[in-house]
Amino acid sequence: MLRLFKKTTAAEGPVAADTRRTPDFGAIVHSLSQQASTLGREAAEVSGVIDDTHKASGAQLQAMQALAAQLKQVHEAQAAIGARTQASLGAVGAARQAVESVGTEVSGIVETLRQVSDAAGQITQIALQTRLVAFNASVEAKRAGEAGRGFGVVADAVKDLAAKVEESSKDIMGTVAQLDARIGILARDIQRRGDEAASAKEGAVHQSLAEVERNVERIHEAAQGSQQVCDGLNAQMGRIETDVRQTSRVLDAAQGRTETFLKISEQLLETVADWGVQTPDTPYIQAAQEAAGQIAKLLADAVRTASISGADLFDEQYRAMPDTNPAQHTTRFAAIADRLFPQVQEKLLALSDKVVYCIAVDRNGYVACHNEKYNHTQRVGDVVWNTANCRNRRIFNDRTGLASARNTRPFLLQTYRRDMGGGNFVVMKEVAAPIVVDGRHWGGLRLAYKF
Repeated sequence: MLRLFKKTTAAEGPVAADTRRTPDFGAIVHSLSQQASTLGREAAEVSGVIDDTHKASGAQLQAMQALAAQLKQVHEAQAAIGARTQASLGAVGAARQAVESVGTEVSGIVETLRQVSDAAGQITQIALQTRLVAFNASVEAKRAGEAGRGFGVVADAVKDLAAKVEESSKDIMGTVAQLDARIGILARDIQRRGDEAASAKEGAVHQSLAEVERNVERIHEAAQGSQQVCDGLNAQMGRIETDVRQTSRVLDAAQGRTETFLKISEQLLETVADWGVQTPDTPYIQAAQEAAGQIAKLLADAVRTASISGADLFDEQYRAMPDTNPAQHTTRFAAIADRLFPQVQEKLLALSDKVVYCIAVDRNGYVACHNEKYNHTQRVGDVVWNTANCRNRRIFNDRTGLASARNTRPFLLQTYRRDMGGGNFVVMKEVAAPIVVDGRHWGGLRLAYKF
């Protein structure tokens, strides 16, 4: 126990010892341990939240990049539509010119038909005159008696022929009249007036072409408007992406600082334990070290009795198990782990009601055999349930898992947030002790417990 004395002189003589209370070193260290534990817990919570935010930010960045790619495709499609509509406008103009050319030709056909009709009318007049002449000739032949009989036959034939010519001419005139009417309608439909006042009375064909032209122009304008909107969205997406990347960098920095706080708290706890001061973590540290030794002995005995070869025990060829989510793997030492590890792992669950799990992992964080309550067969399509209840045959190579697996110091004390699936997390402590088989580091014993 420390005692403080006041400095004296020969004249003054000795004085009584300072009666101030001597500090309780053990209590100070114990308090320091508790404060470090609280700091670690808070740091683990903050680190987990930052990590979740970082992941969400990354997912948002990926979503925005996908959206930007889709906007680019829309922009390209709108550009193609604009080019096509521009070409369509040219085609409509060409159609107008073609229709106008047809209109000119139709006008010529109408004029020709009218000439045919006039000719048919003249033929009809000639046929009428011929019939009249033939009728007079027939009358004169009858008056001539026997001498005019032959001439009368000819006159009758001419009269009949003239009648047929007249009938045919009338048919031609009727047909030409119908053609003239129909072609006239066609001519009016394809006719285009030059003055704006008469534009409302344009032919049906030109009105239809004008409507097509207006619709194509509207499509073209809409495509251009859509392109402008896409350009604006692309610019906004670029700014948002820059902001998200900046946020991600800030989160990375915050994550690093939080990890520093977490490591400091863990180092304080380890330092306190190294001093030999009893803390709430001491029983778990001792239990983990003892269990690690038991697992190491079981594995060494298995190699010595040829239950497994050294090469198989240190197998790192993790073979994926089909149709598993989260992914599970198997190795050549998985079977012997199922047989040997439960006798040690299950016993430590009874150490305290705060113990969450006790598992032996290889140096890469692979869990061949978990505690029985987490060794269930996966359910197809139920990722949340699988994450919480099927934790065997999985590789946990996160910060905590890999640090525990590769630790070679007497023990490693960590604080972390455990993902139980479905957005559920549990903050806990974990002590890890190395498992060494015949002088070779095999992995670590991980003992996790609640605060």
